[in-house]
Amino acid sequence: MTVFDPKGYKTTTHAQWQDAAKAWNDWGQVLNQWLGPATKTMLDMAGVTTGSHVLDVAAGAGEQSLSAAARIGPAGRVLATDISENKLEFAAENARAEGYENLDTMVVDAEALDVAPASFDAAISRVGLIYFPDQLAALARIRTALKPGSRFAAMVYSTPQNNGFFSVPVSIIRDRAALPPPLPGQPGPFSLGGHGVLAELLERAGFTEIKETVIHSPLRLPSAADCLRFERESFGALHQMLSGLTAKDQNTVWEEIAVALTKFETADGFEGPCEMVVTSGRN
Repeated sequence: MTVFDPKGYKTTTHAQWQDAAKAWNDWGQVLNQWLGPATKTMLDMAGVTTGSHVLDVAAGAGEQSLSAAARIGPAGRVLATDISENKLEFAAENARAEGYENLDTMVVDAEALDVAPASFDAAISRVGLIYFPDQLAALARIRTALKPGSRFAAMVYSTPQNNGFFSVPVSIIRDRAALPPPLPGQPGPFSLGGHGVLAELLERAGFTEIKETVIHSPLRLPSAADCLRFERESFGALHQMLSGLTAKDQNTVWEEIAVALTKFETADGFEGPCEMVVTSGRN
């Protein structure tokens, strides 16, 4: 039986996000429109408010970090952390461009997060926890960073059937690349999406007063071609899955995905099914 290699996975993941950093940042406006409502819910459930010191885990290019920075004001502070230094450079640049002086960045693996204990009023993670090989280790570090009584909130994709914009490409790639089913404990886009799965994980990590909500979050774009370009340019997970194919075969797979995504086109444009789960717990 093949054994999941977390070290190799992290190395590949880091490389893919380094390569996709600029594209992910370039699509920031789409991310804001698409995930904005769910992000607001995540910040609410984490208790982010004026003056809060906020830890953002797997912050990426920092779009949600800036949302937190706007909410907390100059008396608060956001620490945006990520495994990809390229993405964090964009987060810092975006903060400067928008005049936020209350945002810092730290390049770090969430499973090895090392910050002062009990130094944060809230912690968040938007579509990041699903990609951690050792989610409990990361959550233990987050709990250590939080003040007693403070809350952590995470946002993840729900189930494949409710996230067609993403699960359709994943299914096609898995089939064409002859990838086996995910191994036990293997991270991935839908690894925490089942009903109550994330809530149970937070409980196992020691969080209490668990709260969970599901948010309808369709990805709206002018056309299926725009969705294809969005995913092809900036979704590191898909490129990671395709890495074993030749460039020619990869292009063939993308062509098949392009056709498959057209089923989500409507008279008003592309509307890709997406559903997010936001779950929080108290330290």
